[in-house]
Amino acid sequence: MSNKKTHIKKSSRRKFMKNTGMAAAGFMIVPRHVLGGTGFIAPSDKLNIAGIGAGGKGQSDIASFAESPNVNIVSLCDVDDRQAVKSREAFPKASYYNDFREMLEKEGSNIDAVSVSTPDHNHAVAAYQAMAMGKHVYVQKPLTHDIWEARMLTEAAKKFKVVTQMGNQGGSGDGVRKMKEIYDTGIIGDVHTVKCWTNRAIWPQALQTPTKKDRIPKGLNWDLWLGTAAMRDYNDAYLPFDWRGWSDFGTGALGDMACHIMDPVYRILPILYPDTVECSVSDSFKGNFEYKDYPKSFPNSSKIHLSYPRTDGKGKIKVTWMDGGLLPERPEELGDDEALGNWDGGVLFIGTKGKLMADCYGANPRLLPLSLNEQFEVEQTIARVPEGHYLQWVNACMAGYGNAETSSSFDYAGPFTESILIGNLALKSYFEVDPTVENQSFWGGGKQYYGRKRLQWDAANMKITNFEPANKYVKRTYREGYSLG
Repeated sequence: MSNKKTHIKKSSRRKFMKNTGMAAAGFMIVPRHVLGGTGFIAPSDKLNIAGIGAGGKGQSDIASFAESPNVNIVSLCDVDDRQAVKSREAFPKASYYNDFREMLEKEGSNIDAVSVSTPDHNHAVAAYQAMAMGKHVYVQKPLTHDIWEARMLTEAAKKFKVVTQMGNQGGSGDGVRKMKEIYDTGIIGDVHTVKCWTNRAIWPQALQTPTKKDRIPKGLNWDLWLGTAAMRDYNDAYLPFDWRGWSDFGTGALGDMACHIMDPVYRILPILYPDTVECSVSDSFKGNFEYKDYPKSFPNSSKIHLSYPRTDGKGKIKVTWMDGGLLPERPEELGDDEALGNWDGGVLFIGTKGKLMADCYGANPRLLPLSLNEQFEVEQTIARVPEGHYLQWVNACMAGYGNAETSSSFDYAGPFTESILIGNLALKSYFEVDPTVENQSFWGGGKQYYGRKRLQWDAANMKITNFEPANKYVKRTYREGYSLG
């Protein structure tokens, strides 16, 4: 290729916006009492938002919404008074609750929209109740803890006609849009293989289930924190950050980071659901890891292989996820001292003609070898989101359901989340016993297990068809007092 930069114009804006929910900039914000209809309860020119989860990520989410002059933060909810201090100080006029169910019941007439930033296991129940009341919702990633929950929230968004957004901020970034524009030129050909990786987990995993009963900290309502999960004694191993590594509460490294790293994969390529999944996990554990407790704590590292039928009927795309420090083989086109992704991880598209790599969040997309990027320039054909992920949702809520789009509305984020959680289903069922196979043994105790297996996924029915024990991880049983619909 010559040193002269090549300008390639191949517009796919309409298709990209349709498939991913991208919104072109520019719609008129009118008073909500003029619009009327579902989701517009209080007559006001401002959007009244309640925050379920006021500390940690919830604190930054709420502060981001409040950057809009069209937002009132009217109510806050957190099960841990210690975590909510800064948000309560920032919004002293907002009412405050520990139980989101009580907040929604008492404050329903004052609320137009709800942000959910709880631990993963309580995302779905809080979001569904808000949507059923006609409230627009913003829910942190991953959208849900279970596959079944993701399907239910996707259907609920349509049923209740509310504006939705999942909190994978990179979905509104410039990087994934530029990556799509590069891909659409055809310069890397048809993608057949994708590699995704992250440095997570950065919290403890592969641990024994705690047996010590620690004192519940003052200000924490442990019963409400558990929410949908089964009752157990409080232990410091769970809070305030490390719940991510415990499968009853979190979704591990995959759930924490795949919504950021795999977003370009799901947003750009012609895929919907995988039809097979298999995995392998590390067996070098911290401490005396008990296999009888697996999968209560996620493994230190894992590798997950997903096979996606292309929606255009042209074969399949193989996607591999790696976490815990595992990395793909360095591409031949990448120099020894050139960065493979970035600190958080990355994604690599391998096509029939070339390779395309990006950092976490789809940032900094670049062709390999890197010298190609000095000779290649792609025209911008896809609308950007200058207001950012948070205010895009705020503005869409102000415009009303059906009048503006969001980058990660649940019709996109729901199937995407299902796709990710199928990987966790494979991890959780890794040591399950297969009752159809005899004479299996496990070192050190004779426990029967099947080990690594390629699982066949029936997406329409949300079911593994060739290994029944895995299906217990499609849907949990909630503790009494919590339900979905």
